[in-house]
Amino acid sequence: MLAAEALTEMDRWEMPSYEPRLPVTEKSNPRTRELDRARPEQLVRSLRDCDSEIFQHLWGGGAGYQGLYSDSIVQTIVHVAKKVEDILKNPEGRLIVLSGCGTSGRLAYLLATSFNRLLTGLKKERVLAYIIAGGDKALLTSQEAPEDDPQLGALNLEQVCTGKSRVLFIGISCGLSAPFVAGQLDFCMNHLDVFTPVLLGFNPVDMARNEPVPGWALTFRAVAERMLEMQKTHRAFIINPAVGPEPISGSSRMKAGSTTKILLETLLWSAHTSTATHRDVLKLLKNYEHIHRVTYSQSEQIAALVKQAGASLQKGGHVYYVGWGTLGVIGIIDASECVPTFGAEAGDICGFISEGYTAMGNTEGDMTSLGPEFCIGHKDFVSAILPNVRESDSVIFMFTLADDLDAVGDLALCVKQKTSNLHAVAHAFGAYGVPKEYEGMPQHLTPSEDRINRVFASILTITWPRASEEESSFLMTLQVELATKWVLNAVSTGAHILKGKVYRNYMMDLKVTNSKLFRRAVSLLQMFSGCAAELCHGALIRAVYSTDQPTEEMSTASLTEHAQTANTCSKVVPTALMMLRWKCSVREARARLQGHMIIRDAVESCLTA
Repeated sequence: MLAAEALTEMDRWEMPSYEPRLPVTEKSNPRTRELDRARPEQLVRSLRDCDSEIFQHLWGGGAGYQGLYSDSIVQTIVHVAKKVEDILKNPEGRLIVLSGCGTSGRLAYLLATSFNRLLTGLKKERVLAYIIAGGDKALLTSQEAPEDDPQLGALNLEQVCTGKSRVLFIGISCGLSAPFVAGQLDFCMNHLDVFTPVLLGFNPVDMARNEPVPGWALTFRAVAERMLEMQKTHRAFIINPAVGPEPISGSSRMKAGSTTKILLETLLWSAHTSTATHRDVLKLLKNYEHIHRVTYSQSEQIAALVKQAGASLQKGGHVYYVGWGTLGVIGIIDASECVPTFGAEAGDICGFISEGYTAMGNTEGDMTSLGPEFCIGHKDFVSAILPNVRESDSVIFMFTLADDLDAVGDLALCVKQKTSNLHAVAHAFGAYGVPKEYEGMPQHLTPSEDRINRVFASILTITWPRASEEESSFLMTLQVELATKWVLNAVSTGAHILKGKVYRNYMMDLKVTNSKLFRRAVSLLQMFSGCAAELCHGALIRAVYSTDQPTEEMSTASLTEHAQTANTCSKVVPTALMMLRWKCSVREARARLQGHMIIRDAVESCLTA
């Protein structure tokens, strides 16, 4: 656990007086206040400390926040797991739907497809489905505009559940803010003869988004409050532990994403193994705390990867994740999140998976025809990317020693001919994956392992106990995914920080791609300019449309319409801030930004002027 005494009372985020107007998921974390000035080693330690906040029982400070281990949260998990177990035992006409936007939707996809594969292997009926706002394109690229459409969410859910007599719906909205998910939860509550709705998020209900949604009569808070009332009779459930502010303010891909994965796996695994008791659920949750400790025991090597990836981005190079199995999916998810979070270019960080869409198993199948961003197989990497790889690029392989090490070695040798910056994140399961003739001889490397050791510049190896049964091996695979997620989140976040894309611990260069992010941008401008919300809103509009004289049509457009235009723009928020501080034109603001590679330097040049 974190040392509470390391922070003053004023610096404790759980105090009611700390950034009182912001929900937990949008607060800044006092532990990372100077993250943009941190060296890679300090940066990884800060991420480690923030991630450890996931594993709490009750928070002090007087706000009464319930942590992951709190009795009320664990008991709600038990109730929902029993609902899942009932469907697994009696699957005919029944369905479990996991749904979310952005990272939440990607994790919904990952868990639904993974557990369906497990069920198929056990010759049981597949009973899970996923929904992601924007469809399968959103698995690989930012499609955030659909988040704002509650009617679309309800329609997607109705289509997926056609013909089903009972549906357990788990809607994931980390900040209790996505209208897409709110529309689905409302639909469920209006059809309780079929649906049991579950809301998964990380804010208290009274911090749920309460702004009106254009074209809809409800707010997310109204939906959540109705669910809270229904929870008293077990007709609906809310699982919403407080896990603390993100290391990068509002970047729910990190802690909230990791906790989403932990909670979904705990629900599904407890149900699958018929161990949905308070004691067993708590034991499983605490096992993830062990995964956290094991992962960050490699902090020195993680920091080295951060430094190398940052150097690549600083030189105008790229970072490529090349993964096997679901570790390839983890790489693809991490890469897809960098564009909206850091205002990165689509090619800055890319992910690739062995066997491409066959391994992905997504609903819409092969999407390579949609463009280069959707070419995700190793064959695509070899044909389209590898010929252009340069020494300034970094390539990170992710695999386990149970994977095809000959294939790993063959591809690694090809990459090594293009760049020496070739690294690996490898997971070993005791003796698992070692050919029989080599078992019992841990002091010797197998030929494949010896080849692997020689080809990579560095290998971050995490060794796990060998699982004794196939199903236990499946659980270990899920946990290895989480460890890899923590490593890659550190790599991509740290690399962009080193490139200068973060101001203190704020996403200053975020893509303003939906109404939630538009509001977040206005709040950032207020915070760092000291100007009123109306002026900040106006500056943002001018930056979005690249004009000092917005037309009436521009000024009166909806936030969703602004976001659609902003999606094609770069450095919208930094430009608006420069305009506010310097009282200058859009053109002058962009010129000032061009003079500084690091956003903080540009920002502080006007803050001190």
